Amino acid sequence: MKRHTLTAMMMAALAAAPAAAQTTSETVRQAQAQAADALRTINSGEIQRALESAEMARALTITDARIASAVDAARAGFEWQAGDRQRDAAQRATEDAQREKERAQREKEREGSYYEQGQNALDSAKWDRAVSYFDRAIEMKGPKVDAALYWKAYAQNKQGQRPEALSTIGALTKDYPKSRYLSDAKALEAEVKQNAGQGVDPKTESDEEVKLYALNALQNSDEAIPVLQKLLQGTSSPRLKARALFVLAQSNSPKARDVLINIAKGGSNPDLQMKAVQYLGIHGGAENRAALADIYASSSDVDLKKRILNAFMVAGDKTRVLSAAQSEQNGELRASAVQQLGVMGASEELWSLYQKESTVEVKKQIIRAMFVGGNVTRLTEIAKTDTNPELRLLAVRNLGVMGSKRSSDTLVDIYGTDKDVDVKKAVVNGLFVGGNADALVALARKEQDPVMKKDMVAKLSNMHSKVATDFLLEILNK
Repeated sequence: MKRHTLTAMMMAALAAAPAAAQTTSETVRQAQAQAADALRTINSGEIQRALESAEMARALTITDARIASAVDAARAGFEWQAGDRQRDAAQRATEDAQREKERAQREKEREGSYYEQGQNALDSAKWDRAVSYFDRAIEMKGPKVDAALYWKAYAQNKQGQRPEALSTIGALTKDYPKSRYLSDAKALEAEVKQNAGQGVDPKTESDEEVKLYALNALQNSDEAIPVLQKLLQGTSSPRLKARALFVLAQSNSPKARDVLINIAKGGSNPDLQMKAVQYLGIHGGAENRAALADIYASSSDVDLKKRILNAFMVAGDKTRVLSAAQSEQNGELRASAVQQLGVMGASEELWSLYQKESTVEVKKQIIRAMFVGGNVTRLTEIAKTDTNPELRLLAVRNLGVMGSKRSSDTLVDIYGTDKDVDVKKAVVNGLFVGGNADALVALARKEQDPVMKKDMVAKLSNMHSKVATDFLLEILNK
């Protein structure tokens, strides 16, 4: 309740006993003074003191029903205001938490972008650029710091900067004693020390190219598996290790599969683990999918689980993706599973999830997944019948982006029946995005609201369509 509302209540309350103020005893006058103090303090925001004054007024006026009623009304107003403040504080806390979540996600994405660009620079043998990108990732102080430190040291070594590489490895070892890159870092440290005092050997780059060619010939060779394992445990480039992992994934050998699954379980650094999960999905036989399911169940790493859900999608394992969407406790993973179902075109499964879901945020993810899957029918149903205006609005926006004749016809129908101004605006914008000048002109001809009509004309003026141009000329000639 707003302060000026409380003030009006208090003034009405004090006015309820004017006769008492003139004719009753000193006790009543004291009661009125306390009530007046309550009025002043509520205006200054001192709720607790106002409540104390109101209670004092009540205590002094037990025999005066009119003042007692006034005090009761004032106290109710104070309590309502306190409730309003609590609700406002809760709303602000929720909004602050959402903003912080979005900020953290943006920071994570920036770090991931720097790291990926550093990896690309390594693959192109652009060592200076790689160091620069990894430094940016390190500055973010996010979950990839240890990985960035390792690959920075790798790039420094490639440039012949041995002391700098050892210093970077030392920082990794000291600051991240539990890092899964320590094994690789120790191998790299031994290599750096062995090459100390030597310049950069140009042959190493051509040697790596030769190795890449040699790897292509090792598919389905059991004798090559120990060589591939040694390469994966050594200090080769990301590109060479990824290629070795790919050769293992292509192999029909049970030994190769065991090595791949071991890496997917975490038997190497996280970069290779993610690659191994990806390859298990691409070559997604029943045994590979079962192995991925075991890893998913035993892991608490959200990023790894997301990669596994993506691997299930690639393998066409709709059952396991649906199970995650239905039962996963982590909201981020549920949203990821819903997204994968959209890519898989699981229309009826998504609709069933939508009907059972109670969380608005998850329902939004389902609507987006329906858009990805091109499910006009269910999006239309949500846009027309859902009781939540926010969800109807999102469905309308997605129908607009689809741009098909069917979705456009649906939008025109919604415009004619929905009373929500925001929904109507979303329809107009959707028809604009979909390039449907015919429908916009038809709506503009019928529209009586000058604000809505102005919005339509403004959009038509940017559509560069003959239909739109003819309508604009028609307006000018009136």
